[in-house]
Amino acid sequence: MWRPWAKSTVKIHDTSSSPFSFPTFKDIQSLCTEDHPSGQIKKSSSIFHRVRVANTFLRSLSLSLPEPKPEPEPGNNVSPAPNKTTTPPLQQQPSITIPGTDKRIVVYYTSLRVVRSTFEDCKIVLSILRGFRVLIDERDLSMDSSFLNELNQIFSNGGDCGRNLTLPRVFVGGRYMGGAEETTRLNESGELKKIIEGLPVVDSGVCEVCCGYRFILCGQCNGSHKLYIQKAGFKSCTACNENGLIRCPSCAV
Repeated sequence: MWRPWAKSTVKIHDTSSSPFSFPTFKDIQSLCTEDHPSGQIKKSSSIFHRVRVANTFLRSLSLSLPEPKPEPEPGNNVSPAPNKTTTPPLQQQPSITIPGTDKRIVVYYTSLRVVRSTFEDCKIVLSILRGFRVLIDERDLSMDSSFLNELNQIFSNGGDCGRNLTLPRVFVGGRYMGGAEETTRLNESGELKKIIEGLPVVDSGVCEVCCGYRFILCGQCNGSHKLYIQKAGFKSCTACNENGLIRCPSCAV
């Protein structure tokens, strides 16, 4: 009925010596490592080592090189100390003056907010000068364009007709002091107070006629800058500026 127990005739080959006989894939990384020639790994490591050494050498070389020093100007043996700002003496300021303004301060500025930095500079300078309570002739270029022609004429006579004028421009006692940076520096050092001490002190109240604007409407054209003549028609008013304004007679200096 049943066949007697006998050995199987199927031969099972021994796979213990085969390099691919792994029960799992845990040793796949070591298998791939063994397939690479040992000489190639050493060669790759040696290349990276050389690159690392070269970068280290270049870095150390750049740190060891001395920084170039500026060459001294001829005829100037002593150089000023670095990072030290000094206020230029008043004798070195440009010899630009306004005749007839020896007893007051003249400021050319703008009240427009088109350029914020310029408006802020004008505001700071006016605030500094008004704090001394002296006579100030405020000339707003946005209210009257003739002030711009005056300013260009002043610097043209002083030999600076080609310079790019910025606002504000300050004159104390008829003498040019500078712009916002120079005025602020002189105020911080105390030099501005010494310069203004000789000017007459005035009341710091606001003018009741123009409310501090320094301009009022023209009485001839009522601010239109136009006059009607029966025989000639409309003509420009010659008593006011292009905005139909005249300087306030109560606070004008």
